[in-house]
Amino acid sequence: MAPENDSLPRILEEIGDCTRCKLHKGRTKLVFGSGNPQTKLVFVGEGPGADEDAQGLPFVGRAGQLLTQMIDGTASKEGIPIQRPDVYICNVVKCRPPENRAPEPDEMQTCGQFLFRQLMAIQPRAICALGSTAAKALLGTKEGVTKLRGKWHKWNGIPLIVTYHPSYLLRAYNVAAKREAWEDLKKVLHYVYD
Repeated sequence: MAPENDSLPRILEEIGDCTRCKLHKGRTKLVFGSGNPQTKLVFVGEGPGADEDAQGLPFVGRAGQLLTQMIDGTASKEGIPIQRPDVYICNVVKCRPPENRAPEPDEMQTCGQFLFRQLMAIQPRAICALGSTAAKALLGTKEGVTKLRGKWHKWNGIPLIVTYHPSYLLRAYNVAAKREAWEDLKKVLHYVYD
């Protein structure tokens, strides 16, 4: 699935003005990914929201601001000298699903080839799946985040940890989940950067 000497610019060029699935009909901009292509850590989310669709960048809305705070704050508290621009962030699907619904299996399968190639081109030391859609897409499981989080899994031989999606953590009643997400983030940061 991943050509030899694959690279992020080559993958983006091959995606082009994608019309491979129905998600392209409602998008403003394709959201490929952002960050350091030589990173040791990749975060994978579900799909773009309204802010991401408008800007063409992943995790720039409220959930993205929280993700930035989580990465920068946890790294700083743990004495790890990285910030958000040092990691790479992308999504399972590259176009915004209507009404921010979860991507459907055919959409994830169509876009999954590009996510696979992104991860193979970067070859990170670890992957952090944000939320159940990313976990299901990467691990091929039906289990939810609460069962999967806190433990190491493997994606194509690369260690993978699952944690809550930042949009879930924005809800006021998820105080315990915030603490668990912080523990997950500490675990992955120490694994990658120690």
